[in-house]
Amino acid sequence: MAIGVWISLFAYFALMIAIGVYAMRRATSSSEDYMLGGRALSPKVAALSAGASDMSGWLLLGLPGALFASGLGSAWIGIGLLVGAFFNWTLVAPRLREQTVHYGNAITIPSFLANRFPTQALSLRTVSAIVIVIFFAVYTASGLVAGGKLFESAFSGIFNFGGLSDYAVGIVITLGVVLAYTVVGGFLAVSMTDFVQGCIMMLALVIMPAVVLFGEGGGGFAQASQTLNEVDPTLLSWTEGLTFIGWLSAVTWGLGYFGQPHIIVRFMAIRTLKDVPIARNIGMSWMLISLIGAISLGVFGRAYAIRNGMDIQDPETIFIILSDMLFHPLITGFLYAALLAAVMSTISSQLLVSSSSLTEDFYRLFLRKEATDKECVNIGRVCVVLVGLVAAFIASNPDSQVLALVANAWAGFGAAFGPLIILSLMWPRTNGAGAIAGMVVGAATVIIWISLGWNGSFMGGPGVYEIIPGFIAAFIAILVVSSVTADAGEYQHIGR
Repeated sequence: MAIGVWISLFAYFALMIAIGVYAMRRATSSSEDYMLGGRALSPKVAALSAGASDMSGWLLLGLPGALFASGLGSAWIGIGLLVGAFFNWTLVAPRLREQTVHYGNAITIPSFLANRFPTQALSLRTVSAIVIVIFFAVYTASGLVAGGKLFESAFSGIFNFGGLSDYAVGIVITLGVVLAYTVVGGFLAVSMTDFVQGCIMMLALVIMPAVVLFGEGGGGFAQASQTLNEVDPTLLSWTEGLTFIGWLSAVTWGLGYFGQPHIIVRFMAIRTLKDVPIARNIGMSWMLISLIGAISLGVFGRAYAIRNGMDIQDPETIFIILSDMLFHPLITGFLYAALLAAVMSTISSQLLVSSSSLTEDFYRLFLRKEATDKECVNIGRVCVVLVGLVAAFIASNPDSQVLALVANAWAGFGAAFGPLIILSLMWPRTNGAGAIAGMVVGAATVIIWISLGWNGSFMGGPGVYEIIPGFIAAFIAILVVSSVTADAGEYQHIGR
């Protein structure tokens, strides 16, 4: 491996850790500082932090891999996400920023729900914390799988540590660097590194498709389109060969946004309510550019591979393979860093949210009610490490697929929290009993749907993405249970 690659990677690792040390000196003195950055994120940091923690390794591996394999039909996932993100910023962000302060200055989603529905506070904090830790262990594992695949594909045979495979070494290094800056610097470190990582990711997704199309061996749009049409005309079709169920399963990824704790917690941490529209515009622009780049990479990367006789065994590694083939080692190292940025930005956010729930909604609630802020910060650091180790165990199977793991966890959060967040912010009649029913029904529906394999095949036809039945079932459960167990003490005028 060329020295230039290592120079770029070590520079990236050093920058992330330096940001963590800087953040430690500024915002780790209290639980609110460590877990929410003191509610002082600027619009640009909040926007790119939300985007980078959202997209993860699936943006550079999973989504391009899906488009590489099946063509433009898979781009509906990106379109659904774009629409979902816009409504999340528009409907949820301003209300959540305002109401988490109003309801007891809540610093976690479970504590907000407990404060919003005081008659069921203990049950809500317990159930929501369990859901967060379970699904985030799976979600974090997807990021570690992406890190493992990078090292397995790009650094094959280089590492030989105690018989560990390159894949396992990738998991260890990825997790190690993330833990270093997350444990030390908390939420501010995670958000600041997310900002830098978001810039790196977007730049990589502009450079890579441009070189694939217009560089040596690319041939431009016309030649790439001709190549794909000769192989399979459906690769350039948005609809051909796509069933209604397949289309619906793709676009409904956008529903998941309303229930992703690691994303909506950024709304809670933004500096002021007036900053939300600015952050939304920045975040949506970043997302649009990044998704166009990822879609272009998948589709035109397939054309490049065909024209140049490349045998791609795992479509999810197309970004890694092209990074190594097409660029100077220094640029290759930068592109590898972009992939690690996508992975680490999400892992760090997920670890911190899981740690926050374990600390605030379990340790402080059940074990040490009198715990000081300093003690909770230290317990939070321990919990970051513990959740990371569990995720590493889940990710230990090298045959795991990034997109599949993300899809399962995304659906779990979207169904468990999405309807509840929307209704708790916008429907005054929502009550604690309805909130618990929605969370349990949403999460259980997703788990059962996956266990029965109905996301792969349903009633003899194509599979139905588990977020669809989960989201609908949770929404109905909240409406019905809240209506039949009306608690006037919890009715609040919250429509804004």
